[in-house]
Amino acid sequence: MSQFNRRIPCPAKQSLGPEALLTREWLVTNGLGGYASSTISGVITRGYHGYLVAALPAPFGRTMMLNDLVEEIELDKGTVVQLGGQERVGVPLHLQGIDYLSEFRLEVGLPVWHYEFGNILLEKRVLMPHGQNSVYVRYEILEGDRSILLRLRPSVQFRPHGAPVSFLVESSYVLSVVEDRYEVAAGNDLPPVRFLLYGPSAALTVDRVRIQEVIYRLEENRGYPARGDLWSPGYFHSEISKGTPLTLVASTEPWDAIRALTSQEALDAEYQRRHHLLLEAKSLVPNLAEDKTLKELVVAADQFIITPAGRIEDVTRAHAAGDEVRTVIAGYHWFTEWGRDSMISMEGLTMKTGRWDEAAWILRTFAYYIRDGLIPNLFPEGHRQGLYHTADATLWFFHALNRYLETSQDSSLLQVLLPKLVDIVEHHVHGTRFGIAMDPKDGLLIQGQEDYQLTWMDAKVEDWVVTPRRGKAVEINALWYNALRLLESWLKERGKEKAAARVAGYAEEARSSFNRRFWYEPGNHLYDVVDGPGGDDPACRPNQIFAISLKHPVLDHTRWKPVVEVVQQKLLTPVGLRSLSPDHKDYKAKYDGDLRSRDAAYHQGTVWAWLIGPFVDAWLKVHDDNRREARRFLEGFVPHLNDACVGSIAEIFDAEAPYTARGCVAQAWSVAEVLRCWVKTADSCSAPH
Repeated sequence: MSQFNRRIPCPAKQSLGPEALLTREWLVTNGLGGYASSTISGVITRGYHGYLVAALPAPFGRTMMLNDLVEEIELDKGTVVQLGGQERVGVPLHLQGIDYLSEFRLEVGLPVWHYEFGNILLEKRVLMPHGQNSVYVRYEILEGDRSILLRLRPSVQFRPHGAPVSFLVESSYVLSVVEDRYEVAAGNDLPPVRFLLYGPSAALTVDRVRIQEVIYRLEENRGYPARGDLWSPGYFHSEISKGTPLTLVASTEPWDAIRALTSQEALDAEYQRRHHLLLEAKSLVPNLAEDKTLKELVVAADQFIITPAGRIEDVTRAHAAGDEVRTVIAGYHWFTEWGRDSMISMEGLTMKTGRWDEAAWILRTFAYYIRDGLIPNLFPEGHRQGLYHTADATLWFFHALNRYLETSQDSSLLQVLLPKLVDIVEHHVHGTRFGIAMDPKDGLLIQGQEDYQLTWMDAKVEDWVVTPRRGKAVEINALWYNALRLLESWLKERGKEKAAARVAGYAEEARSSFNRRFWYEPGNHLYDVVDGPGGDDPACRPNQIFAISLKHPVLDHTRWKPVVEVVQQKLLTPVGLRSLSPDHKDYKAKYDGDLRSRDAAYHQGTVWAWLIGPFVDAWLKVHDDNRREARRFLEGFVPHLNDACVGSIAEIFDAEAPYTARGCVAQAWSVAEVLRCWVKTADSCSAPH
């Protein structure tokens, strides 16, 4: 499999301007939920930016361990260039390093910087070994006949993932040095961050500096605490020349694990692992080698599939059964594991990339946590148990299982899960938590409990549930019907005719009621909610597309075309579907401002990238499987791969041009659904992109 790169136009400051390098971000992950991330410029602008966010066992969860690394290049006496830097109160931000940045690229998804100082070409790389809370930052002179002095100042503020940047550590930091091993601890139960430097005559100069009032401009824009202090033990320094690279390793792993890989071995191992991912996917997509976009999406998908390091019990239990544990991080930087996101994302992340075993592990992981007929909505950071306030995640579980069974033919998993699936349906029929129950009068699923947001449109600010959607929501009932039909077929396959007939009866009643109740004649589309506290809601939202897109469409075939046409006319954009039609009184064109302002727009017009998947599915059903035409709905994501988090797809976008990326910069279901539909439309679209 040939190597592929994504290059930011160079010189970047002339092509894009310095501001663009403050807003474009990079992301490297470790398969545990930990990551390294910052801006291309090297300036930290989010509280989530750091070189080592470690995924630690509960109760810690992900923890910021190495916030920043300020790099200085001394070319000769008196000539010092700073790469990156921090924005601080009273200290102007000088993006000096951008003047020397000649190229930024992703190489098989890994970030690489090239800086030119006259005839010297300096390369920087960042990588994280898979399955380790370690980061390697490597510097190497590729061209030039003289040496330079490189100084690296690590800065720390140990804090829980998501804690404000104003977070204060209870005790002071302690630096310990034993030969070439350096440790910084905070005097609490957290492990220390350990530093190891590979390079010629490398050393640490200790000065114990407190860097006061660092400004995080994106947190400021989002209405969060935006100023905090960092602490540095000193700075590492080494003189390097061509052929003598320098690598700084920061890690929370034991010393023997840190020393197990040299810089070159770590780099080679990670490249080999990524090429293996592409080879696995190539077995499903024969033209993968020529399709750069698809290769990038396959590598991007890998960032979300993790072993949940925080839940040691899960790993132990799975290993005892000869199994493994996998789950899905919903989005970087701040989301954890969400049941809904995992089930929607699973096909694109695993089954379209050849990762069958991991798909099964994800399903088994969530099946273990079924309680009262529900899978968890999410696992909060640092917690061992899930929260269950969701009406749709469990119904998406049926969809994900069906997609797995159709592609893997793994009947043994269905045999194990079938009793749980029957139990889920029985709980929904007779009623379970949060008011989720089948209405005996019409067979439709009703849901809703005051102060809870149970559908995917789940924005809530303090006590304000922005889009409560209590009642009978359109996509919940589309998923309910689909789940019933799937269970019916699985029961029949195993000769359980009586149980299958009972489930079929539920399905027939739901389908009849759905088509009678949900059609909104004046708009030629579907109600979003019926039997809500305020009556029936005719808002034109994308949720109606699931009545067509799922394997078992609940909507009568004669109404598919008008629904798809309305959704295409009112909701479709180049980067997904709007969450509300622009002609609605509550429509918001921009997702911006403080938390209350943003959440007020979150599902009131804001574009969601993942919705392009079900739209493409529904559109293809109406347009005779015209895959060449369907591919055009995905083309808007190609230039976006150069934006926000380079090489990935954001969570959401503004509802109007220029469709600015918002929310999480890298979102699992965004990547998964674009990848899935890219593969689905590839048969007649073999030209490379």
